[in-house]
Amino acid sequence: MTEESWAGWYRDGHGSDAVILTTDGQQLRIRTRGVDFEGESFDGLGPVAGVPPEGAEFTLADGVLDDCVLEWDLPLPVLVAGTVRQATLSCLLSLRRSDPDLALALHLDGAVYESARAAGDFAAALATIQRILPAGIRLQTCIACAFSDYFPVPVRGLSGALACFRGAKDAYRAAADGGDVAELWDRRTGFVQEIWSCQEFEARPAEGAGTGHRGAFPLEHA
Repeated sequence: MTEESWAGWYRDGHGSDAVILTTDGQQLRIRTRGVDFEGESFDGLGPVAGVPPEGAEFTLADGVLDDCVLEWDLPLPVLVAGTVRQATLSCLLSLRRSDPDLALALHLDGAVYESARAAGDFAAALATIQRILPAGIRLQTCIACAFSDYFPVPVRGLSGALACFRGAKDAYRAAADGGDVAELWDRRTGFVQEIWSCQEFEARPAEGAGTGHRGAFPLEHA
């Protein structure tokens, strides 16, 4: 996968700093106040060096950033009347270890489509946006893809636990429930961020085979 970089802000009790968030769809990385942080989930960003250098002012919980706010924009592909367009997704994430607060807003043609405030995770927030989009407009990100799914467990986390089955497309097309996904789990290509998109995107079917554990998008299971 190629990398993308998104401009944003990092804020905490010590101030506000411009940052660049870089991702290849799997690993996330930000640099702020001269310190590099990385992780596979937005609530799992730990210092690359293990601990911040002496004098660096950050709050960590279990070794990852906590008690701070991340804000960034990214281009997000959407299908409008059969044509791929680039919208902008604005992301606001308040990282509190016990209760992260996520809000997403999709900007397209002068209109804004917002998720529920304090959404539980990126999957739920993106599903909320898809539900309120006008007919004929579809998100084209990994969460809406025909080849992505979560392992059949009650909790999936804030982001990054979405498995991609682009290397086993035909097998996943036959998956109709959680049991089928569990049997295919070891054939996953890897994990991806819900807001990532690649050239192998295909829309999820509305029902039956190919809807796997989480079902059609946005009518997904937890």
